[in-house]
This record gives sequence, C-alpha cells and structure tokens, in this order.
Amino acid sequence: MLTTALRTLRTRWVAFTGSFVALSLGVALLTVSGLALAATLDAPDRKPERFAAAPVVVRGQDTLRVPTPSGERTEKLARPRAVPDAVVARLKRLGTVVEDRSFPVRVRGGGHGPGELVGHPWSTAAFAPYRIDAGRAPRAADEVVVTGGWAAPGERVRTDRGTLRVVGTVPGRGFEDAVFFTDARAARLAPVGVQVAVDAEVSAVRKAVRDAGRDSAPGSAGVRVLAGDDRRYADADPDRDREALTGLNALFGTAGGVTAFVSVFVVASTFAFAVDRRRREFGLLRTAGATPGQLRRTVLTEALGVGVLASAAGCVLGAYAAPRLAALVVEEGPAPAWFTIGDHTWPYHAAFWTGLVVALSGATAAAWRAGRTGPVEALREASVDTRAMTRGRWVCGAGLLLTALVTLVLALADDPGDLLHRKTYVSRPMPLITAAALLAPVVVRPTARLLTWLPARLPGATGLLARENTVAGVRRTAAVAAPVLVTVALTGSLLGAVATLNGAKAAEVRERTAAAFVVTAPSGAGFDAATVDRLRAVPGAELSPTSSSAVYVLEDGVALIRSDARAVAAPERLTATTRLPLAAGKVTDLDDHSIIVNEEWEEHTVGRPIRVWLGDGTSKTLRIAAVMRTGTGDNGVYVTAANAAGAPVDRVDVALADGADADTVAAGLRGAVASVGGRVSSGDEWAEAALAESGGITRTGLLLVLGIALLYTGISVINTMLTATSDRVRDLTVLRLTGATDAQVLRLLAAESLTVAAVGTLLGLLVAGLNLAGMGAALHLLAVPATPVVPWAAVATTAGTCAALTVAASLTSATLLVRRRAVVRE
Repeated sequence: MLTTALRTLRTRWVAFTGSFVALSLGVALLTVSGLALAATLDAPDRKPERFAAAPVVVRGQDTLRVPTPSGERTEKLARPRAVPDAVVARLKRLGTVVEDRSFPVRVRGGGHGPGELVGHPWSTAAFAPYRIDAGRAPRAADEVVVTGGWAAPGERVRTDRGTLRVVGTVPGRGFEDAVFFTDARAARLAPVGVQVAVDAEVSAVRKAVRDAGRDSAPGSAGVRVLAGDDRRYADADPDRDREALTGLNALFGTAGGVTAFVSVFVVASTFAFAVDRRRREFGLLRTAGATPGQLRRTVLTEALGVGVLASAAGCVLGAYAAPRLAALVVEEGPAPAWFTIGDHTWPYHAAFWTGLVVALSGATAAAWRAGRTGPVEALREASVDTRAMTRGRWVCGAGLLLTALVTLVLALADDPGDLLHRKTYVSRPMPLITAAALLAPVVVRPTARLLTWLPARLPGATGLLARENTVAGVRRTAAVAAPVLVTVALTGSLLGAVATLNGAKAAEVRERTAAAFVVTAPSGAGFDAATVDRLRAVPGAELSPTSSSAVYVLEDGVALIRSDARAVAAPERLTATTRLPLAAGKVTDLDDHSIIVNEEWEEHTVGRPIRVWLGDGTSKTLRIAAVMRTGTGDNGVYVTAANAAGAPVDRVDVALADGADADTVAAGLRGAVASVGGRVSSGDEWAEAALAESGGITRTGLLLVLGIALLYTGISVINTMLTATSDRVRDLTVLRLTGATDAQVLRLLAAESLTVAAVGTLLGLLVAGLNLAGMGAALHLLAVPATPVVPWAAVATTAGTCAALTVAASLTSATLLVRRRAVVRE
C-alpha cells in the first residue's frame, strides 16, 4: 500500500496541489508566528534614555500597592505623586538636586517642525546627555533650545506656549523631540514634577529616603530610588515596549489560530472530495483483495507524504519571510526598533509537527470513508450523489451547531457583556462556521433550486442544465461552496462585530451627550485655571468642566481593578450636559463623599459604602450615589474634583443658556482656547471623533486574518474546481456530441460556478447574521441603543472575489478540455 500511495501522489498530483499549498503557507505562517513570539520572549530591557548620565533619580509614588491574602496587588497610578518636600530637603544635603518636569508643546500655524514636542527644564538636558552644537543655553522666558535640525538659532516658533525664540540646538537622540526652557519658565508651565535627579552616591540617597520613611515624613511612602538600568522607569512610558509586544503577540496568535483552523478545513475538504472522486478506484482495490484498513492506511499515507513535503517547504518559506516581516512591523511602527528575529529552533519544530498533525487530522475522516468503500463501487456509472451525508458528518455537524447555539444562549443569560470582548467575537464564529460547512450538503439542493428558479425558466437550456448539474453533484457543490461559506462568514462576523461594537459605543456617547459643544484640551495636556476662567466668561455658555482620573477597588478580596473616572468640578451642572445611563440613584446626589459606579462593580448598591483608592493612591471610603448600566463596558465611574487631586481639566461640556446664539457661543469658546491649542466641537462632532478613534488596530488585525482566510479560499476553490472539471471529461464530451458549442459549454460551466459561489455566499451570510444577531441581543440586554451592522461592502467584495476565482478556475480547466476531440471512450 505504501507503493500505491506514492504512485497515487505522483499521478494525481493536481488533486493534492491545493492541500500542499495550503499546508505550506500554513506552516510558513506558524513558523513566522513562532519566531516572532520567540523574539518577543527574548526582549531586552530598554536602557535609560533621558537620564542615562544621571547618577540617581528619585521618583515619587507612581504605583499603588495593596496587600491581599493572595499577595500584594499592584496597579500604575493615574496621577503619580511628587517627591515630598521633606525628602527633597534631605537629598539636597547630599548634593545637587534637579527637579524634572515634562509637558507637551505644540507648534502652531503649520510650522515646518514636529507638531508634537515635549518641554523640559534646561538643567535636565545634561542627564541624557544633550550637548549644544549651535548657539547657547536659554536665559530668558521666551528662549528655548530644540533637538534636531528643524530650527536654527535666531528663528521664532509659534507654539501653544507662546512665540518662542530658538537660541540653541542640540543633536537629537531619537526617543523624543524636545524643547528646553529655562528652569523658571518650565516651573511655571508645569508646577508639579514627579521626579528629581540627584548628584550623590546611590547608597547615601537610599539611606536618606529610608530615613524619611522611618521618620514618617508625609508622602514618603512609595518613593523609589532609581539607579543603573532602573533609571529607564524615569523615562516617558517605560512600558511601551511591553505593550507593543503584547499587541504583536495578539496579532500573530490570532493569525496563527485562524491559519490552523482554515488549514484543517481546506485539507479536510480537499481529501474528502478526492476520496469521493476515487470511489471506483477504491472499489477496484477492494475487488482485488484490499482490506478496509489498507485503504485507510493508503489515504493516511498520502496525507503523511503531502504533510512532510508541505511542512518542510513551509519551514523554509517561514525562515525566509520572518526577518522581512520583522523589518516591516518595525518600519510601520507596531514593533520597537530593536525587534529582530533570533536563532531559535523550537518554532521550526512546532510548525513542522503541527503541519503533520493538521494533514493527518484533515485526512482522518476521508480515510475512514475510504475504508467503507465496497467492491460494488467499481461498477458505479452514475454521477448523481445519492448519499452526501454520512452518520459521522451528521453527528459532528449537529453537535457543533447545538454547542454553538447553547453556549450563545448561556452567554446571553449569564454575562451578555462577554460577547462584546474581542477574544469572544473572534473565536465564537468558528464552531458555527464548521457546523454550517459540515451540514452544507443538506441545504445545497434546496438552496441551489431557490437561486436557480428564475434562470431555469429562461429561454435556452443553460439555466436548467446549471441547476440540475449543481443539484446532482451535491458533494462537488458542497466542496466548492464550503470555503466560500467560511470566508464570507468570517468577513461578515468579524468586521460586522467591529462595526456593530463601534456603532454601539458611538450611540452610547451620543445618548449621553446633551452638551451643545465639547471643548477638549490637546492630547496629554489640560486647561489651566486661567483658560477655564476665560471659558466661563463666554456669554451664554453654561460649563461643566471634568478631568480624567482613575479609581481602584479590591474585588473578591484579591483582584485590584482599575476603572477610568471622570472628575466633575461642578456636580450640580452635570445633568445639563450629560445624560448618564442610570440604573439606580440620582446624579444630583454626587458630592465629595460619594461616587457613581456601574453595574460591573461587585458592590453596586445605592447608599452602600465602598473602599476605593483614588488616582493618586489615596485610600478613601465613598458612598455609592448612583449606579450606571454596564453598556459596552466603557461607562467608567464619576467622582468630584475633590477626589481627583492634581488632575487638570481636559474636557469642558458646554450647554447653551436660554436665548443664547450657538454660533456666537462657539466663536467665543474658540477664542478662549485658541492660545492653548484647545478644540471646540459640537456634541455630534465629538461623538463622531470618538467613534473614528476606536477600533482602528482591531480592524487592521482582522483584515490581516481575513486576508489569510481569502487566500486559503482561493487555494481550495481553485484546487477543487480543477479536479472536479477534469473529472467531467465524459459529461462535457457528451454535451459537445449533442450539438453544444465550445462557447455554450463554457457558459454552462460559468453559470454552475456562479451558482455554487452564490450558495456559499448565502450560507455564509446566514452564519454571519446569526453571529451578529447574538451580539445584537447582548447589546439589547445591556440597554445599548444599537443594531447589528452588516459590512455589505466587505461581504460583496469577498463574495465577488470568490466568485471570480471559482469561474476562472473552472473555465481554465474546461478550456483545455474542450480543445480535445469529442470522442466518448467506453
């Protein structure tokens, strides 16, 4: 049987080409994903940047630490604390202490320099170190030194901090576009700093900080001494590498999972169709004395041969593609600059053996079916499929369908919000898609008859023949329609889920926003008191200033949970600009001793006290004034400004007073924030901007996944159509002998191909509709005013591409066949 299997691979290589290509690409993608994952696991610690030359950096408390029975729990503070004055005084006895400050600076008027700059006091420049290469250090309040060569000494630059005169430049160091002010001007622009550089011995600094803590100096708890490589924690966003690598892992992991899923699907479909086409061959082998076990081993040996060759080719392809992909993700920005592929070997082993497992798994069902072939099949002449569904296919398809529906109902009853999470809406369609593909032969006949009802009644025989051929060859139709079904269902389900969720979030924002205008500060900045006063002075404007902060709560005694918070400066005016989705309580009950939470919190009973930690780590017990509905999970919490110390106002909701003119108020608001770079938007514009900013990365990752699925669909469709059309030589010859021209034969095959693609598209739309209906039901239970969104443009593009591939593959094979003489061989 080994010899038979090898000869079959050699003579029927066309039938196995699709499986070979699909497996090769799958193993290549798994190799790339494994190598990328291995590279992230070996990520080097980022070296200090701004303080690479500083002896020691002392940083105020920036981490909340809460002891629990299961150990200490930590979270980054939304508002790190400054180094206490008592600690600074002790440090000054040891050596020079330089206070660090960082604040955003934005170039205005379409200048030629970077739009986003970061400001620092000049005295911190030496710690990077920065060295002046032209000009001098700043001396006056309007003088600055800039990094890079975008401005020369003597130039004036308009910024949101006023017009500045460049008096010096320093070479850029790659990690920031900095602008250095005098220490006095920097202190006025950023009154609070969270860290200081100390020119002293590390041991002495550590002792001074310990002594301050032992003496119970106010605010000394949590102060950190950073030396050596730990000085990187004094840089801006020291965890950006880890966050970037987490995103890469999610991207490659999702791509690898979809690759494995679709690979098994394609291989199983290809081998099942190939075995079905070889029933007479297997019948002859049984007649010659072959046992069912020998036939099964033959099919598995063929799968093993394809798997070995394809896995080896995939590993070679992955080794070639991985470094280029790494360079691409670095160039495009998702990965840090140091990201490269290492010399690990385990990804090759994992990908190779996974390829073999996928090949054998995909062929197992086909091998079992081959073993059940009887000797009588050698006498088979009819092309009509009499039994398209086996008992195993019924059991697996029905089981997966029941599992998908039951888990959906349970999720809706228990936790509908879980259906809105990315991991859930990416993985949940898979069982339903597989069930639909397994049960496809059951609905192929009625669906095909429905789609061809009108063409079959048009003049001519093409429509009638296309319907009858499609219905007669159920297995062939199902084999071609299945990959189309998978791709259309994935497109509709995944992109539809993202669009539905984005629409739901935007609807929530619109529903909650009663403000006529929303004034927002530049990213990473806030409005100072003078700017807020100018806004208050605009005639006809009723303001509700709020700040961004966070609140932390310990749930179940072991889980420290962070919730984004809006700190309200004037609770009595909140109802005029915001409609909170309350489930219980009243907004007007919010005061300095209370909090508005949402239903996701473990404790969400109005009037109950709850212990929380504020954005700066302060522990406080607040009374629950009101409870918001869960919604899409972004409702957060609300506190007063007194419970968000140090958080600057970054958003001002504006309502119109009675009789006020909207255009006049808008002009006044723009004038009040023009000098600081604030943005004035209508309530609807602000909601649209919030929608545009959400889901971009998720959509990009899903498009990559769908691209992989479409590639596999093309492989499967082309392979199946080439095999199926080449097996129909006798049918096509009979048509030509009865008078059909070559053009008529080609039109018939094109009509059949379009019918099959339409069947797969319709079934895929049904699957996608069911998935989106589940998400819509979850949103309804969460009281979110949104309806499911079907991405018709993406679905139409996918379906059109699949139809084009199906027709092209069918006509390519048929064109070669119709050139032969029309002779029927007995």
